[in-house]
Amino acid sequence: MPVDLRYRGRAVNVEDVLFIRHLIAQNPHLSRRRLSAKLCEAWDWKQANGALRDMVCRGLLLMLHRAGEIELPAVRQVSLNPFVQRNKPQPILIDTTALTGSLADLRPILVQQVRRTSDEPLFNSLIEHHHYLGYEQPVGEHLKYLVWAQGRPIACMAWSSAPRHLGSRDRHIGWSAEARRRNIRFIAYNTRFLILPWVQVPHLASHILGRIASTLSKDWEQLYGHPLYFAETFIEPDRFRGTCYRAANWKLMGLTTGRGKDSTSKRPNRSIKEVLGYPLTPHFRELLKQS
Repeated sequence: MPVDLRYRGRAVNVEDVLFIRHLIAQNPHLSRRRLSAKLCEAWDWKQANGALRDMVCRGLLLMLHRAGEIELPAVRQVSLNPFVQRNKPQPILIDTTALTGSLADLRPILVQQVRRTSDEPLFNSLIEHHHYLGYEQPVGEHLKYLVWAQGRPIACMAWSSAPRHLGSRDRHIGWSAEARRRNIRFIAYNTRFLILPWVQVPHLASHILGRIASTLSKDWEQLYGHPLYFAETFIEPDRFRGTCYRAANWKLMGLTTGRGKDSTSKRPNRSIKEVLGYPLTPHFRELLKQS
């Protein structure tokens, strides 16, 4: 086994493999799930909010098992993959009367973070039935915002963990590969932005972007135990101009290559997008470049 194996940000060497083998031998009756939790505790392998990195650890154990480095106990229970079997969000009846006029007419505007709240199903439903991409369950750290006015939802915005490799972003920051590995968690990616189709209010989108940018880092830290320093998003130029982002002072960092993370060639296999970024603190580069 190579001594410089790295899995999801953690270096794994021969001594680590021997430790895992010993852990399995000392606990022959434990399930794979319990072995993973026990290894996380032994390594103090935790998320920033203190929760064990159990799913990542299980992936590491399975990788070592498949490579023949360790022998995991037999699978005791096959659970359905919730991301494969997940039912699509159902429509929720809301007021769809047209909202027009000025931004001042619409105020007060309430921005609500709904991740892990009773309003999260409403967010999921609105994205599924009114956003052109539909709803996809995020993996990893993420936040969801509902925006309200006059007692009605008017907009939705979703944020997720940033992609690990993004050339234009990485050049804009100027960080090393090691700094990126350590600090990628301090960047959030805006995955969905929806103004509900019956809401036609000039400057509303850029106003919402500014409001959420001012609270995003604090909300992320409250849920996940660490702040954010930078935000990014993709724009499909054939479909959108990204006017609201530019009006909210987001900056064009470059273009994607048109190749997904699983691409095996240098040929584009998807649309090329603009990459826009927004600093959540003036010292974002200094903070993100720390190794």
